[in-house]
Amino acid sequence: MIKIPRWSFITFFLILVIAVFAPMGLSRSPQETVAKPFAPPAWTGGDAPPPFSAVLSPSQGIVVLDWEWEAPENISIKGELVFEGYSVSKLVWTTPDGRTFTLASFQGSGKWPLDLDGRDITFKTALGIPPLANALPLLFPSRGEHRVSIEGDIPSGGSLNLTLPGGKWGLMGTDQRGRDVLALFIMGIRVSLLVGISATLLASFFGLSIGLTSGYLGGVVDSLVMRTVDVLLSIPVLPILMVIVGIWGKGLWQLVIILGLFSWMGTARTVRSLALSLRESCYVENLRSIGASPWYILYRHLLPEAMPVLLATISLGVPGAILAEAGLSFLGLSDPRVISWGRMLHEAHGFGAFTAGAWWLIIPPGIGISIICLVFLDMGRSIEEMADPRLKGSLRQ
Repeated sequence: MIKIPRWSFITFFLILVIAVFAPMGLSRSPQETVAKPFAPPAWTGGDAPPPFSAVLSPSQGIVVLDWEWEAPENISIKGELVFEGYSVSKLVWTTPDGRTFTLASFQGSGKWPLDLDGRDITFKTALGIPPLANALPLLFPSRGEHRVSIEGDIPSGGSLNLTLPGGKWGLMGTDQRGRDVLALFIMGIRVSLLVGISATLLASFFGLSIGLTSGYLGGVVDSLVMRTVDVLLSIPVLPILMVIVGIWGKGLWQLVIILGLFSWMGTARTVRSLALSLRESCYVENLRSIGASPWYILYRHLLPEAMPVLLATISLGVPGAILAEAGLSFLGLSDPRVISWGRMLHEAHGFGAFTAGAWWLIIPPGIGISIICLVFLDMGRSIEEMADPRLKGSLRQ
């Protein structure tokens, strides 16, 4: 009979697959603006317009927009057209009532680069309106068919991308910069797993080395190490982390090293207690009597005995590292260029998502942090049961 793995191992495997392969399937950069800021998810309904995009090319010199909503937040036209020989051409916008506006014009030969944005002063000046006015109500005076076309000489190559950011977007909406929250959420999985696992492995390495050495040698070495551990455990970690991050920098690997250096004490104590109980055992005494070196005893005998406890400690330590990274990121002490769930919550709080009711910026990263922590906690419990079968009954109770 095939034994089904615990739900935590299956969930961790799925999370790992998403973290590795899902970013490869993103059609655009997570930093790219896709809709207006704080756009709700598309499935929430409402009368907000969806995003619109189209391509103007030599083969398709006109785009028709059947617009049935209010004026959009912005309009963007980017790209370049190529003309052979001397040419005269212009980009024209036509409203449902027949009015026309020349968005840009070109005379000459070669490439005609375009980067038009409805918020730019030059764009508004070309339409003949004041720099502080809004150009979109002028281009969208009413609902109906709007047209943008290339008039004059036909270009020989190139294309223009027309984009209208919508009022709602995707499965998780957009953030304060109009970025896709789903793409940010997927990218945040990598950072949370990287920081949590790397910091915990670093702390486990220090804790294992120091704990085994202290427990096996005993005496003055053990007393000095344990008093140092007591002092470090008595210091509040979060203020110290804030000070060190502020002095050292906000890089991702600086954060991993800092979390690892301040998280090894619990592992050291656990491994030390195990080493103290094993160093007086008969087989260790026999090894010492035949001249085995302390390094040989630690490496070949005490280390394998400590591995089940160490694996459980790693699984239980990852949630703490993830929560510490999320807390520091929420306080603004992480690298702003790195997308993480804590950074998402920090930016949501800083830009008023809580007061604006933009729940789609708050709930996904919060649920993601909770799920990963629960997964590693259950994995740690499972590893403890494997190491000591007597725990199965007590843990179920």
